[in-house]
This record gives sequence, C-alpha cells and structure tokens, in this order.
Amino acid sequence: MPRTPLSPENAIKLWHAREENVLAPYAARSASATRPRPEDETPPRPAYQEDHYRIVRTRAFRRLAHKTQALSAMKGDHRRTRLTHTLEVSLIAGTLARIWSLNEDLTAAIAMGHDLGHAPFGHAGERMLDKLVPGGFNHHEQSLRVADLLADNGKGLNLTLWTRDGILKHSKGLGPVFAPDPERHPGTGEGMTVRVSDIVAYLAHDMDDAMEAGILTVREIPVRILRVFGDSPESRENAMLRDLVENTEITPEGLKFSFSPGMEENMETLREFLLAKVYRDSAIMSDMTEGAMAVKRIYERIMADDELFETLPLRHLASDRAEAVKDFIAGMTDNFCFDYLEKLR
Repeated sequence: MPRTPLSPENAIKLWHAREENVLAPYAARSASATRPRPEDETPPRPAYQEDHYRIVRTRAFRRLAHKTQALSAMKGDHRRTRLTHTLEVSLIAGTLARIWSLNEDLTAAIAMGHDLGHAPFGHAGERMLDKLVPGGFNHHEQSLRVADLLADNGKGLNLTLWTRDGILKHSKGLGPVFAPDPERHPGTGEGMTVRVSDIVAYLAHDMDDAMEAGILTVREIPVRILRVFGDSPESRENAMLRDLVENTEITPEGLKFSFSPGMEENMETLREFLLAKVYRDSAIMSDMTEGAMAVKRIYERIMADDELFETLPLRHLASDRAEAVKDFIAGMTDNFCFDYLEKLR
C-alpha cells in the first residue's frame, strides 16, 4: 500500500515527540532550542543535529586535522591531532549521554565545536597568543568567536544557545575537575558531559602518543598509575568513566557530576606525571617552542606592517588590529604557520 511522503516539518515533529519519550527530564529538548538570530527557513533536521551539521562542514573544523594535540603531528603519522582528539571526545561524551538519557545531538554538537578556535601547536601556541594579544587569548572563547562570527566566510553559524554555552564553558583549565563556582560550568548536562569527556580523553590518549613516539615506556609509569588505570588508552578511559558513572548522582533536577575522591586524586597524579614526563619532555618542548616562536614572529611582523595587515581575511570583523591578527593566526594549521613565516623572510 502506498505511503504518504513525510514532510521535513512533520519528521521534526516526530523527532520532538520521540525525545519526550526517551530523554530524561533534565535533558535538553530540541523543540525548545533557540538561536541568537531568527531564521526564515527551517532546516530539515532537529535544531541540535543542525548545529552538529553546521560545525562539521566548516573549514575551521577541517583544519583541526592539521593542528597539534599534545605531540607535533608533523613528526608522526599516527599521533593524535586536534581533530582526532575531538572525535574521541565526541565518542566518550556520546557514551555518557546515552547512559544518562541526555540529548545525544546536543552533546555531539558541543563536542565537535569545542576546539574550533584552538591555536596551532597546541597549548604552546595558545600560551604565546595569550602573552601577545592585549586582553589575552584562550581557545574556548576563540572557539565561540569562530562559531558566532568567523565561520562560513564571516557569516557565522548562528548555533543554538545551549551549543554555544557548552563550547564556551567546556575547558576546565587548572584546578579541580568540577570547579566550585557553578558559573564556570555549562548550563546543561550535555555541556558538562563534554567538559568531563575532554579531560578523560586527553588523560587517556596523550600517554599513548608518548609511548608510540618513544618518549615514554611502560617501565617508567609509576606502579600506582598502572594499578588504577592499566597500560592502554582504553583501560584508562574505562577506569575514569566507570568511576564517574558510579559516583554521579541522578536527580529530577539534573545530574550531580562527581568522581570519587580517590579517582580525582589519581587523575591529578596522572596529569602531573604527563606534565613532567611528556609535556615537558625536551624533544616535545623543542617542537612546541619552535611553533610558538613562529606564532610570535608572525604576530609581530603583521602588527608592524600595514601592507601585510591589509591582506588579512575577515579583518573587518575585528574590533582592532590585534584582534584581527589573533583571528588570523589562531585559524592557522601547524604547516600553514611555518609556510607563512617562510614567505615573510
């Protein structure tokens, strides 16, 4: 018997009904999603799935494939890049979202967009821009700036408010996993899920990259870390996720995220070990210093050269010269940064 075709509008209505049936009371609903700017045309997807689509099709997202995660991607074919890190964060967050009946579309959108504005050369590039740019630099604010303003050749993506919130507040920085100030936390369980998944991902996989690069061996890993986390990225990830799920309280109002005190302490021990043995390794430091100095030279050169400044794309969107140069450099891949510097010589 012939079936009546389903219009995109009705398909979205059915999706909204499905969310009401399967999502937890505290999960975000696509039907209530709002955007900063009203849109005349309704996309053929629910709002958060549309956010996911808009992020993944950007050039900024594709450039993550050529930006350093922890170890220079230019020195090894199998090292994590900022893109593969993003994919791992998305997978971890998706697992947690399914366990807690959160909105998986919103979770995926936040995860895919959380590092859109990351500078080249990982945190070394980020720290250098932070020193150079008046008012400082951090990648989570730049990621939102890319989404809001710079993406799509300066049109921006007009993402929903909760996706924007999750991108802006995804970064833990230094200190405890769950900051005592709730204003620093995302406003949704989906955003918090991405925030914690970001931490789990890099603690699980940065050691793996270091071992494959020959910077670290199993014999150098303290017995305490091996006993708690095992010797593979999978075992490290599973240990953290199991503890998180067992200690996170589910209430009608929402999720109260928590690791056990012992796991938080063990995660900090693991982080300190990575800092001492991997992130501050002399070979890694040399690579990152070279990249950071390239960022510095380009910034100073463009700031001093009017003709060069006039060649910057999207400079008209910046509030001042420094912001335009910052936008340009933060969007660079590692390779493009070195190539651009070479052309300036």
